[in-house]
Amino acid sequence: MDILLIAVLAIAAYLIGSICSAVWIGKAYYGVDVRQHGSGNSGATNTFRVLGKKPGAVVMLLDIFKGWTATSLAGFLVIFNAIEAEQLIIFQLIFGAFGVLGHIFPVYERFKGGKGVATLLGMMLAIEPLVALLCIAIFVVVLFTSKYVSLGSIIAALAFPLLLLLPRFHPENPILIIFGFLLFAVVVLTHRKNINRLLTGEESKANITLGRKR
Repeated sequence: MDILLIAVLAIAAYLIGSICSAVWIGKAYYGVDVRQHGSGNSGATNTFRVLGKKPGAVVMLLDIFKGWTATSLAGFLVIFNAIEAEQLIIFQLIFGAFGVLGHIFPVYERFKGGKGVATLLGMMLAIEPLVALLCIAIFVVVLFTSKYVSLGSIIAALAFPLLLLLPRFHPENPILIIFGFLLFAVVVLTHRKNINRLLTGEESKANITLGRKR
């Protein structure tokens, strides 16, 4: 096992996750730091809220892509014979987690980032694409029925490990199920303020029909 290569790729995964597309796009094209508006997070949801649908969609796609890219770095370990093929899933999870941590605590922006949901989705797309697509469908259904982005994110995150428990999707390595529940816990932790507002009826509903807002 090549420890140096693993360390280099883990750092690369974190740096990729740290790319603050919401902050950089907001400042470069709109003269707005999204962290100074809305929820104060540098994620896709707040970009939708502050800048509108088009920049929000771009940020979401970029955040998903960086999660997918960080996770996919594990493939280089197999290519360079640094690990055995059966160990791939473990390092996909490790590198994906570094990417998500980079999004939540980005080194480029003083460790003030987003909640990691889109980056987490990219991670899951790299590992279990079919289950991840089902989670996207669940998120969309919850969003359109409740208008709560936070609720959709939380339920979709929980759906991932629960779907893996089904015989149709059950992975050979149970570590993915365990990791799925841990990541759900991370989503709950990063959404704890939203959960409190949901319980008190103070959470803002998404207006998915509105365009750009400043």
